[in-house]
Amino acid sequence: MAAQTINEAGIALIKRWEGFRPRPYLDPVGIPTIGYGTIVYPDTSKRVTMKDAPISEERATALLRMHLIRVEMDVRRLLEVKLNGNRFSALCSFVYNLGIGNFRKSTLLKVINAAPGSPGIRVEFMKWVNAGGRRMEGLVRRRKEEADLYFTPEQCDTCGFSRV
Repeated sequence: MAAQTINEAGIALIKRWEGFRPRPYLDPVGIPTIGYGTIVYPDTSKRVTMKDAPISEERATALLRMHLIRVEMDVRRLLEVKLNGNRFSALCSFVYNLGIGNFRKSTLLKVINAAPGSPGIRVEFMKWVNAGGRRMEGLVRRRKEEADLYFTPEQCDTCGFSRV
């Protein structure tokens, strides 16, 4: 069986919330960023600087997909349960935004590994809405959308049934 990967709904969620920026900019906590939230170029391991040249949307998507390879691997390594594609993808979006270290120490991960269908998982997503020590409404909306994706049944392509 192939390793689980983020689905198109997860990639679309990340792109929507990160937004495409062709030129370097400072994120809400002052970190130089480019494209769809890239802070380190995954193909060179160099940090983004404010002096970097602009990039195309195609390059930004390629950087995002390269970065997601590592995110997927990290998420798979920490999960003790099998999740459908929407659940896995919601967690990849979470980790892309907050980092694997935060996910590793989160009660979100503990609850998922103990009871992957627990309604309390929504509450755990919503604990992660602060940046730079302050609540950010954009993060509130993003966490809600991630939780919604997590709890959206996935349609089985071969059988036509929904999987939770």
